[in-house]
Parts: sequence; C-alpha cells; structure tokens
Amino acid sequence: MAGALNTSRSLSTGERAAAGARRTFDTVGPYLTIALLLIAWELAAQFELVIAFLLPALSVVVTRIATDFASGQLPTDIAITLYRTLVAFVLATVGGVTLGILISRIRPIRWFFDPLISIGLPMPKIALLPIFMLWFGLFDLSKILMVAFSASFQIIITTWAATQSIDKELIWSAQSLGASRRQILSEIILPAALPQILTGLQIAMPICLIVVLITEMIMGGQGLGDSMLRSARYVDSPGVFAGIVEIGIVGFCVIRTMEFIRRRLLIWHQETREETTV
Repeated sequence: MAGALNTSRSLSTGERAAAGARRTFDTVGPYLTIALLLIAWELAAQFELVIAFLLPALSVVVTRIATDFASGQLPTDIAITLYRTLVAFVLATVGGVTLGILISRIRPIRWFFDPLISIGLPMPKIALLPIFMLWFGLFDLSKILMVAFSASFQIIITTWAATQSIDKELIWSAQSLGASRRQILSEIILPAALPQILTGLQIAMPICLIVVLITEMIMGGQGLGDSMLRSARYVDSPGVFAGIVEIGIVGFCVIRTMEFIRRRLLIWHQETREETTV
C-alpha cells in the first residue's frame, strides 16, 4: 500500500515537472527562434555571405538604434507613430462596435450597410488615401481617418457576428422578466459578445499600425515610417534595417499589450480560467 502511494506521488510529481517544462518551452520557444535568426543574421554579415550594403551586421544596426535613441529621434518617432495608431484605433473601435451592434439589432440599418461592408471589406482601403488627402489635408487628420477607416471594417464584421450569434433564449428570458433594451444590451449582449469583439480588436490594432506606417511613408510628417523612408532615400542601409527592427519591436509590444488587456477584461471568462489552470 505504501509503495503504491509513493509511486502515485512520484507520478504526480513527474507530471507536474513535465507540465512545468512544457509551459517553460511554450514561453521561451518562440524567443529561441528569434534569437537563432538574429545570430544567423550576424554570422552571415560577419562572414560576408551577403555584402554589407544589402545586409548590414546586426551589431551595426543595434548601434544605429542606440544612437537614434540617444539623440531623441527614435523616442519622438515612436511617440508620433503610436499617437496616430492609438487615436485611429479608438475611433475605429467606437464607430465599429457601435455600428456592428446596430447592424445586428436593427434590420433597416443592416439592409443599408450590408452591401457597403461586403464591397468595402475586401477592398484595399489604402487605395483611397489620395481622396483622404484631398478632403482632409496632408497632416495628421487625414492619416488618422484613413487608418480608422481601414481598421473599422474588421471591427464591424466581428461585432456583428458576435452579437448575431448570441443565444436568443437568453434575450427572450430577459425580456420575459421585464428587462429593458438597455439592460439587455449592457448585461447580456455585450458580455456574451465581448470575447469575439476583443478578437476583432486584436486583429484591428496591427492593421492600424501597418496603415499608419504606410501613410507615413507616403505622406511624411515624421514617425517610424517616415524615418525609414528617409534612410532609404539617402541609401542608408543600416538606417533602413534599424527601422525594420524598431517597427518589429513596437509591433510586438502592441500585440502583447492587447493580449494583456484581453486577459484583464475577460478575467471572469472561461478562456482566462483555462489558461491559468493549464
């Protein structure tokens, strides 16, 4: 009997150790891949497998990033790019979530917007940038509105699908108990649709960042995109690759921030509980 108990304890200990090892590998594994790519980049440049103009050494690029940061240019560019991204994201979120809920709840609005969204969703929205420049000028307003317009379609579609898929029996039960439209929206529809809406927002945020960078490359006005394009114009290869690394780091931080916000907002939800128990 004692031997069986000891065996079960050792198995449970081994299972916990294996589970801990899996969690550690899942956490560290992606970063190991990135580290291997960076090492391969440095070695390829050091052994001159690729000429320095086409692929400057990683150490040179890191030195350039440090120089830009020390001069204050890099923090300024990051702040400007994030400002445009966040303002456009807020506009797209407010407009997209509101319109998505209205489309799913009010039939005339659905009839009006359904064909427009069906046409606009697959269309490359950046092609409309000349129109935004013509209507709203060459400064931040046209950039922000272009970005918000580009990201709003994903949010509208996701919100529409999320609210449309809610179990109708929940709504009917609330109506039979005398709940008002506002109570049904705030206490049933939004909580039930929130996970899927947040998924749409997580997709829309990188879209905002990408479109901001494109508008900065086309229109200028400082920011990471404008800085990278200036480096390309002056044939500054380390500056171009430094811009790529900077954009990658900013994008990574933005995505991780969105994941953190999702976990905090869904702390009551089953998916968050499953993550903590795995």
